[in-house]
Amino acid sequence: MLHLPRVARLDGQLTWAQVRAEIATQLQELVDDQAKVERLMPEGRFELQDLRFVADYNRDNAEEIFTHLHYLRSARPGAINYALVDPLYGRPVSLCSVSPLEWRRVGRHIASRFEIAMDTVWDISRVYSFDVAPANAISYLLARVRSDIRRRRPDLQLLTTAVDPNLGFTGASYLAANWNRWMTIRPRPYLYYRGRYVSPRQLRTEFATTNVAELRSMHGGDFGLSRTQLLDSMIFCCRLKGETEVVPAGLQHRLHR
Repeated sequence: MLHLPRVARLDGQLTWAQVRAEIATQLQELVDDQAKVERLMPEGRFELQDLRFVADYNRDNAEEIFTHLHYLRSARPGAINYALVDPLYGRPVSLCSVSPLEWRRVGRHIASRFEIAMDTVWDISRVYSFDVAPANAISYLLARVRSDIRRRRPDLQLLTTAVDPNLGFTGASYLAANWNRWMTIRPRPYLYYRGRYVSPRQLRTEFATTNVAELRSMHGGDFGLSRTQLLDSMIFCCRLKGETEVVPAGLQHRLHR
């Protein structure tokens, strides 16, 4: 879903040949990536009540999983990691990372409309769940994370996360954990470097810029952009103390990037 927009036409249409080619490429990459983290992959299936909640889950292990299996292919530097691990070997079944909110446009809107200072807002920056995860694993993990952060950091007020519906995500796990959607963000084209998706953060880290025209002038055809129209990203929020208010869809602001 992340790579199909790279080859789709302006109207979003693709040929079956394009779809099959992308599936074959991504399948081989997935097989290679899974081999790199095989020692961390859970085996068998477990009931939700059998999984063990781990705060401060091993950073190296989390970074390996996020780098090789998460669609962004990177971990957020300095994040705190949480996991639900299997009872036999302690391998993660579902995990997430939490870090201070860095998206200033979102932070400024939260501060102005909800009177919550940006330095009291943390972000669920990565979430990953293996196929063997039981139903409701992510919503259960999110609830445990909220409780742990509320105990550990009483100065914090809010958790946020961004959900990209273009990848098939709906935010259902957040809604089940009593989060609510507070705003949306206008989409911008996906960026690709040598045929692989790259995030703005990765561009800044590797090339010190996110200016596509500048990057293309330096690296030619190595950079590409998706052309088809994308859907808005959704920002879900959860208060760490008390209930999280519902913001009706008609009153949710649509922020620019």
